[in-house]
Amino acid sequence: MPGKQPLPALFSRPSTLGRRRFLQGSAAVMAGLAAANCRQNLSGPSVGSGDSDGTLHIYTWANYTDDDLAAAFTERTGIPVVVDIFDSNEVMLTRLQAGGGDAYSIIYPSDYMVSEMIDLGLLTQLDQNRITGLDSLKAQWVNPGYDPNNAHSVPFCWGTTGLLFNREATPGEPVDWEFLWANQSALSRRITLIDDMRETLGATLKSLGYSYNTNNPTEIEAAYNRLLELQPAIAAFKTTGFESELLAGDLSISMAYSSDAIALTLEDNRMEYILPASGSSLWTDTLAIPSTAPNVDAAYQWINFMLEAEVASAAVERLFFATANQTAFDRLPDEIKANADLYPPEDVLAKCEGIVAVDTASADLFDQFWTQVTSA
Repeated sequence: MPGKQPLPALFSRPSTLGRRRFLQGSAAVMAGLAAANCRQNLSGPSVGSGDSDGTLHIYTWANYTDDDLAAAFTERTGIPVVVDIFDSNEVMLTRLQAGGGDAYSIIYPSDYMVSEMIDLGLLTQLDQNRITGLDSLKAQWVNPGYDPNNAHSVPFCWGTTGLLFNREATPGEPVDWEFLWANQSALSRRITLIDDMRETLGATLKSLGYSYNTNNPTEIEAAYNRLLELQPAIAAFKTTGFESELLAGDLSISMAYSSDAIALTLEDNRMEYILPASGSSLWTDTLAIPSTAPNVDAAYQWINFMLEAEVASAAVERLFFATANQTAFDRLPDEIKANADLYPPEDVLAKCEGIVAVDTASADLFDQFWTQVTSA
């Protein structure tokens, strides 16, 4: 890896745009990417493209890279970057099982998906001697249950899932998941839920007093039936793309990841994000190298780059996710550290659960019911 160079000035300022909408953006953004000798591929994965030109191909959530970040990496290393986007862990898994592991050298699976991919033999066991910065991780991510000793993944960021609502378009103030069912008539076709099986069925399980991670088929079926009750009021299952409708008042309330929600609350004071009182999911997203990655050397360089405190803290300030890196956290401005949406109090987090892999029979049941409810 070349000697460490200062980050370019363009990497220093926060964006006021929501992270996902920023990456779905304009021709100007695309021009900036080209100028930085990297590009975001927003039309879909370029599976099979390989790394014949030394390019680092990344498969990630739309949250986690932008033109500034990729440009800084390219300037540092000389390695061009291509970023493809997925919007659920299941889409990412399906793509890799269909041969995408030969195209990508870095992927961003969530905690429970790391466990599943380890079992499927899809992830490289990391050579930790090639990684610098693991000693900067916050204590709770040093030996995570989903990947003991971080043998196959490096924690990148974490957050919660809750309800983002427009005060002017919502009848009352949500406190818990139950609000959606109690106000179903008034909210009809003005609700979006995340297009993610484990998140949305999990939140429904939580609303019934069950765990996100239940293996009890009766409980999973009860969640399916409850979600079916709400289905007529749901405008869409969307992980992204709800923001403009929510801002316009065409939607009242959206289930959202904290990082996306925070971007809108900072953009418009009519927007408010709450963690449901009964609890929610506490997710961790990671950096991992597929077992068939075409450019492993570049992948390690990306991991080391993202573990640098200056890089990680600057990304937090622009992109509104909570870092798993203690050294990066220590660099953040006090107002960011004090943002309770980004870093909730411990008593609130105590009611949340990390999503973990369920047994095969339960996974099949989740998949069956999810297919039925989203196609109803």
